[in-house]
Amino acid sequence: MISKISRGRAAKFTALAAAGALVAGCADNAPQDTFQPEGTNAQLIDDLARPVFYIAGLVGIIVMAVIAWVVFRYRDRGQPIPEQTHGKPALEIGLTILPALILIGVAIPSVGVIMDLNETDDTECVVNVTGQQWWWEFDYPVQDGCVDGGITEPIVTSGQMVIPADTNVLIRGTSRDVIHSFWIPALNGKRDMVPGRVHNLRMQANEPGIYAGQCAEFCGLSHANMRMEVAALTDDGFAAWVDNQLEDYTPPEEGSLAAEGEAAFVANCARCHQVDGLEDADGVPQVARPDEQVYSGAAPNLTNLMTRNTFAGATFDLLRDECRDAVWEAPSDEFTDRYLEGVTDDCFAEVDLREWLRDAPAMRPMYADPEELEPTDGLYRGMPYLALSEDQIDQLLAYLLERK
Repeated sequence: MISKISRGRAAKFTALAAAGALVAGCADNAPQDTFQPEGTNAQLIDDLARPVFYIAGLVGIIVMAVIAWVVFRYRDRGQPIPEQTHGKPALEIGLTILPALILIGVAIPSVGVIMDLNETDDTECVVNVTGQQWWWEFDYPVQDGCVDGGITEPIVTSGQMVIPADTNVLIRGTSRDVIHSFWIPALNGKRDMVPGRVHNLRMQANEPGIYAGQCAEFCGLSHANMRMEVAALTDDGFAAWVDNQLEDYTPPEEGSLAAEGEAAFVANCARCHQVDGLEDADGVPQVARPDEQVYSGAAPNLTNLMTRNTFAGATFDLLRDECRDAVWEAPSDEFTDRYLEGVTDDCFAEVDLREWLRDAPAMRPMYADPEELEPTDGLYRGMPYLALSEDQIDQLLAYLLERK
């Protein structure tokens, strides 16, 4: 009796879980819904996937119906085992040819779509994308494209890639450590980023907006936390973003809390994190050397950090919930202005960033055993525990809040 009750409860629980998963998968506001393409490349994939999905679904229903009928019709009633035969050759041949024809019918348009997705001659902008445990670096090289007048100096950022809307962007991707997979479902399919290789991917967004993505290749303890976002702006908005990224460094007001934070940053953070234009008290430019400190040889560039609205591989938000919703849910004609506002004082969600500075490894799995660093030659994988005082954290927050 107990076993029957347990099986009944298990069946009910399984049914409820399946129903919940189905409802969640059909949600209209799912940020990584593959059935809501927002660019020409993703539309190509959707146009191919939907008929294949419907055909596969129909075949699945037929197969399950036949199996159910056979199981019911020929269930054991205590009858003798029927005489064994070799079957019906015509039926066997037909059921071999039919799936082959279906697969050929799927393969022909699939090859065409793959070739179309690999086309990059029509791109107008280049962004280098580098994956590492566990964040994405976006590097805009000097080029004539992207914006009128081109990009005259390199721009390096992380977490959020900013592109002009309705523009074909060439993504040149690689990895510094293990294999990662770059995937923005609304804009294109997955593309593996492999160490030692460069893989091209075309990215395009129909309208201004923000599009969520996820590393789709298991890459270590924080694989699930390795996210990324693409912010598509109007042409004028993207030009304004580029100009802001290339502006000269402005030091904090002398004697302010932010100025103390600048000194704290130089003392504790500048070995790994670059802030372009930063100098120490003696006027010496601070050039980060993460290759001497970090296993992957890189750490996020924090120049203009507050023009982004996430940090730590887009795992944590820099905006309060209501401010984040105002950006993510903004109509396309209002999105650019809202995004370019950056992180303002009244929208700054300092709790997560404060906790990150206090003890980053406690917030995000980094390395299985930090005590055993021999395989990494003494370099740390991820951000280490810095043992900062609360006063230092206050100073750093004040300094970082001005980086926009």
